[in-house]
Amino acid sequence: MRPTYIFLQSLFFLLLLGSIAWVPVGKPRHKNYWAVSSSSSLQVKGSTNLNKFSCEISSYDRLDTLEVTKNKDAVGLSGRLRLNLKSFDCHHPIMTKDLRKTLKTDQFPHLSITFLSLNKLPTLSQKPTPITGWVDIDLAGTRKRVEVKYQISVDAQNVVHLVGLREVNFSDFNLVPPTKMKGMVKTHQKLAISFHLKMKPLENFI
Repeated sequence: MRPTYIFLQSLFFLLLLGSIAWVPVGKPRHKNYWAVSSSSSLQVKGSTNLNKFSCEISSYDRLDTLEVTKNKDAVGLSGRLRLNLKSFDCHHPIMTKDLRKTLKTDQFPHLSITFLSLNKLPTLSQKPTPITGWVDIDLAGTRKRVEVKYQISVDAQNVVHLVGLREVNFSDFNLVPPTKMKGMVKTHQKLAISFHLKMKPLENFI
């Protein structure tokens, strides 16, 4: 084989490698991180055939972050909240005890909310903006994927407020609503789960 041919072949190969190396890998993703504050809270509202009740976890005792990313047409919201169900307070000792027992807190002491996606990239302003997203809720050993309605805003101290609301049933998690007085007091199936996350941005969108 002639030396000139070998030289030209090698040169072509090097040029091909160089052109591949300079091919763009795609548009950079928008990305942001939010640190969840301990002042975040979760509330569960329900009712019986006699009255309504409200139980809450008034603070968050973990150091967690949420990550927002956007790539092409998809917006991801990733991260997980892990709440201690034994911190639930229904402001009534009997109701608190009954709810903890119903949720099997001795066997499954935590409620987990795993964030998956958003329907759009959130716009942060002092006026609350509606968005929606999908999450996985793990409760009493059962996982359910649901869509959550949010309101998102930012205050004058640059704290991001994410307020989410979703209604679920006890039966969604294979739970039986508690009853009292031999069935005379019955708890209804539906529960309204709401949470208020207060978060500090760790870096701006890129």
